[in-house]
Amino acid sequence: MRRLSQQAGRPARPDACVTGTLPRHKALPKHHPRRTDGIPSNPQQHRRNPQHPSLRVLTAGGNTVTVKDILAAIQSPDSTSEDFAALPLPESYRAITVHKDETEMFSGLATRDKDPRKSIHLDDVPVPELGPGEALVAVMASSVNYNSVWTSIFEPLSTFGFLERYGRLSELTKRHDLPYHIIGSDLAGVVLRTGPGVNAWRPGDEVVAHCLSVELESSDGHNDTMLDPEQRIWGFETNFGGLAEIALVKSNQLMPKPDHLSWEEAAAPGLVNSTAYRQLVSRNGAGMKQGDNVLIWGASGGLGSYATQFALAGGANPICVVSSDQKADICRSMGAEAIIDRNAEDYRFWKDENTQDPKEWKRFGKRIRELTGGEDIDIVFEHPGRETFGASVFVTRKGGTITTCASTSGYMHEYDNRYLWMSLKRIIGSHFANYREAWEANRLIAKGRIHPTLSKTYALEDTGQAAYDVHRNLHQGKVGVLCMAPEEGLGVRDREKRARHIDAINRFRNV
Repeated sequence: MRRLSQQAGRPARPDACVTGTLPRHKALPKHHPRRTDGIPSNPQQHRRNPQHPSLRVLTAGGNTVTVKDILAAIQSPDSTSEDFAALPLPESYRAITVHKDETEMFSGLATRDKDPRKSIHLDDVPVPELGPGEALVAVMASSVNYNSVWTSIFEPLSTFGFLERYGRLSELTKRHDLPYHIIGSDLAGVVLRTGPGVNAWRPGDEVVAHCLSVELESSDGHNDTMLDPEQRIWGFETNFGGLAEIALVKSNQLMPKPDHLSWEEAAAPGLVNSTAYRQLVSRNGAGMKQGDNVLIWGASGGLGSYATQFALAGGANPICVVSSDQKADICRSMGAEAIIDRNAEDYRFWKDENTQDPKEWKRFGKRIRELTGGEDIDIVFEHPGRETFGASVFVTRKGGTITTCASTSGYMHEYDNRYLWMSLKRIIGSHFANYREAWEANRLIAKGRIHPTLSKTYALEDTGQAAYDVHRNLHQGKVGVLCMAPEEGLGVRDREKRARHIDAINRFRNV
């Protein structure tokens, strides 16, 4: 593990970040939960427990504090918001990075042959400066999304270009333009510090974070924050992401951690759950309604598994496309009935890499009608991209909708426009979610209506292997990463609610 430093000329952390001498904050609204395990409702009634002397040591001036000390405070049932605010921050922490001087390491290799295990590093990095409207979070767990795979193989381009452009925006954003990129767009953890102007969150709050980072200085973003010209994906287009022991986020990325889930379970839905919500449910996406036939590619995968749940919960009829019997069984366990195993039925939408086969589109459409009682598709949940897009346009009903994101099989889509224009179909581009959509998606997780699809958890030092498994499609659902959490299963606060949903929570485990 290498110890990295910030580039020369970057601002050091202000003393306020080290000592915790930040202004007091207003009380939270009721929908923002605080730690409730043994915390008095009136902070003035709190007295340190003599059985937990480590807390006294941690807050004593001049002591060296490590992430282990922070973990001890998180695990103590007696820790209050005041304890966390007084807890000094460590000088450094462990983080998953890619390095700017290695962006050409895979030159000449096919995408499939690029190995994230060679480009992903575990480094010791300095704690970044905390700015207005921001928060530092102790990350208990995170997860791997496809954007971390893209970052690690430097496709379709190096993310250091994103960091350079962001760094030119202001003096404060210069922090992000570093020779290393701390990646990751999900987290579950505990707030350590909040910057000036943050009133809704306090140290000690248990949170998850969505990955939308916006500046909101332009009018363009005030109807839909995804349209803000300075919209970025945290941990992909910004630095200090979630695959680390500490992360820097904007405070409006924070949401309450679902209290019936463990840290790793709570971290898993974030990016993909919000993305699926906007793409399928929101008026900014397909606006799904009861009875809609929804074609879902990769229906048991990290993104598709949430689309399948949203379709079922919303009274729609998911037609789940998978690539194995095992994945078909997972969809059945979620409640889906209409399932197509594309490998077993040997659909080949391309004759060669340049020529599609419309006969296969028609064979695919016929199979869909067999499963729907003769009906065509109302909504296609598209994310494979090039490999499937021609078929998706063809099988959609007249006036239907194809929503698209990601394009994991290729960005250059081809389709026969006659089937789009003459049948009045719509293609809608959908990218992540705005704060409200992310909040609604997380609310459904908290209510137990939608469930994590976590299948496997890796240690932080094994993140390269986790990214490799996602890159090679060796996983099911989502794969998690333990960051500061020493083991799985920690962080559950509502065990009664958990017991009601335990089968659904564990549906993808060890599949």
